[in-house]
Amino acid sequence: MFEKALEVLERYFGYAQFRDGQQKVIESLLRGTDTLAIMPTGAGKSLAYQIPALLFEGTTLVISPLISLMKDQVDALVQYGVPATFINSSLSLKEVRVRIEKARCGEYKLLYVAPERLESEGFRALLELLNVSFVAIDEAHCVSQWGHDFRPSYLHLGPFLKSFTYKPLIGAFTATATEEVQVDIIKQLGLNAPDIFATGLDRPNLSFSTLRGAKKKEFILEYARLHADQSGIIYVGTRKEVDNLQTFLSKNGIRAGKYHAGMKEEERQQSQEDFLFDEITVMVATNAFGMGIDKSNVRYVIHYNMPKNMEAYYQEAGRAGRDGEPGECLLLFSPQDVVLQRYLIDQTIFQQERKNNELKKLQGMVDYCHSSRCLRKTILEYFGEEAIHEECNNCSNCNDVREKIDITVEAQKIFSCIIRMRERFGIGMVAEVLKGSRKAKIRELRFDELSTHGIMHDIPLQDIKDRISFLVAENFLQLSSGEYPVVKLLPNAVSVNKGDAKVWQKVTPQPVRKNEEEINLFDQLRKLRTELARRENVPPYVIFADNTLREMSQLCPIDLQSMIRISGVGEKKLAKYGSIFLEEVRNFCEEVKNGIVGRQDISENYVEANKLPNSNSQLLPKLIKSQEEIDLTQHHSPVVSRRTKQAPSSAKASKDKLLSHQQTFLLYQEGYSLDEIAKVRNVTALTVQQHIVRCGLDGQAIPWDDFIPIEQEALVLEAVRRVGREKLRPIKDLLSDEVEWFTIQAVLEKYKI
Repeated sequence: MFEKALEVLERYFGYAQFRDGQQKVIESLLRGTDTLAIMPTGAGKSLAYQIPALLFEGTTLVISPLISLMKDQVDALVQYGVPATFINSSLSLKEVRVRIEKARCGEYKLLYVAPERLESEGFRALLELLNVSFVAIDEAHCVSQWGHDFRPSYLHLGPFLKSFTYKPLIGAFTATATEEVQVDIIKQLGLNAPDIFATGLDRPNLSFSTLRGAKKKEFILEYARLHADQSGIIYVGTRKEVDNLQTFLSKNGIRAGKYHAGMKEEERQQSQEDFLFDEITVMVATNAFGMGIDKSNVRYVIHYNMPKNMEAYYQEAGRAGRDGEPGECLLLFSPQDVVLQRYLIDQTIFQQERKNNELKKLQGMVDYCHSSRCLRKTILEYFGEEAIHEECNNCSNCNDVREKIDITVEAQKIFSCIIRMRERFGIGMVAEVLKGSRKAKIRELRFDELSTHGIMHDIPLQDIKDRISFLVAENFLQLSSGEYPVVKLLPNAVSVNKGDAKVWQKVTPQPVRKNEEEINLFDQLRKLRTELARRENVPPYVIFADNTLREMSQLCPIDLQSMIRISGVGEKKLAKYGSIFLEEVRNFCEEVKNGIVGRQDISENYVEANKLPNSNSQLLPKLIKSQEEIDLTQHHSPVVSRRTKQAPSSAKASKDKLLSHQQTFLLYQEGYSLDEIAKVRNVTALTVQQHIVRCGLDGQAIPWDDFIPIEQEALVLEAVRRVGREKLRPIKDLLSDEVEWFTIQAVLEKYKI
């Protein structure tokens, strides 16, 4: 049965193997066992129930919490050629009946519905017409009151599942769930002795950073400018702040939209579609945004305010890098965030047991923001994972290169001022006194007579406030609870005032990005994808994901046969888009050769359009002559050559008839290294490598051992044994970064696999 699952994966979705964790979940479901799967965002949990659905008899019912989420998923499935549809409140009763009838006749294998629909007796009666063999419950944590996003509508699922004459197979899926939440999910849904799979929650492609005391608006503006060509989400704590920040960014030239529950439905829908279709690059939103978003190429997620718990933070941050490409997750912390979250908990949760639980989770989030340990390790340990490396080398704590500055004197001034104000006022008032404000309130309280009044007059007011916030974050000061928190000293501050301790602060560097002036093939393919998406009125990532385009730009497929070997290219997408993207690859390679665009690390590949102009009698003598410009004692090839230089005479005799890739191999036979050939021919090393591969495909005897590091050959063969050779990406994913694409191709050609 699992072999059939792999066939379905390849045929519809264009992948040769399942990701870590998917296989065990699918095998459990195919055995007919109720299953609870905890799989992080980006781990492919949707495929874990979509693949079994295509193999089971009858219809699979997918419970999805948001209309936008089910619509996006169905649109994506239809693009893959999967028969799926949805039923929600946007449809008329007539259309609902039509879709139910089509599902009964076998035209739809997956039927997405919102949990609220199951409350209707009329709708449940319509479902009785179907042969429901499998019920997949997405975002299953919503059924638990101990989860971070409890939804009362999910409580109807238990009675609904019990109402079936023949109980269907049940699969419950969520991105995060503590042990307490897992127990509650099993109980509420009535899972029968389920298999439980907690796929490793680590997302290695994501980097995590916390910033304390930073000027939030200025930092975000600079960051958005430096990442103007990338999609990002900025989560903000309140609707008012969402409006303010979005307006601020828009006025400063950032294509930013907004999303919160206070907007009209049509406004939210338009803003969401603008983001999905890349009409805007930045979405400023409350936590109401995200669960309905299946956008794979979000490159960064910034939390303007600290979330209320780790579950919410990790799920929201996990919306970056769903395509497996690198993503950044930044949390901008200020002590006021704690006060805000406490207030929200007090105002929205009235059951004392739940309130205590939420306050405990809030403290866990505060600990994360103050931790000097590896941030990834802190997150994973929260969810119960063990045997985690002490350092991940991909978070702000592990890679902290900020410069420390001594702010002891400034701290003493602040502490002294707070003492003289009798620890009865908040950050704003303390900062005003230190700045030297002569507002009426300050004069009324006679604070203008204090010795600390104006003692920091040369520092901007906001900088003083930020410095006080930093001292709170570092446990020198604390904020009281309540609507108007006041600043109080902690024991650490007393030691500083006495001169027994110093205060150091690390200065946060401005975000930087490499300057990419040249146009590259990946950018061109993205533009083509955007044009197609607009024409078909679908989000760009539905056409092809970023990682598929990146692999396409690296390997430059020659024809449809080589394109289908690229991860993410299935049969339907190959038939629909293959020729269009192949033409774009050919055109770009031609422009590179003609100097229309700059040199790139792309493959000239195996197309006749790759012939260099004048690749006959006039070119090769110039190439041979240019050997005088090369120091042949310098060898930059990554492998040790196991050959000797050959006489060039025989090669020169036939130079007039040589194609571009043959000219490359001729130079190699004469003793040039690959790097030397690239320099002589003014092409990239990757182009030279692909020329060698093409010569092998043409039937020439290539000394493949020259290009295969001895220690890597066995590793490549083992990877091929595990995943097959149909696609290169699955092979590459099993190997370390040191193993190049060319090495993999060389091994495949050597053994004719």
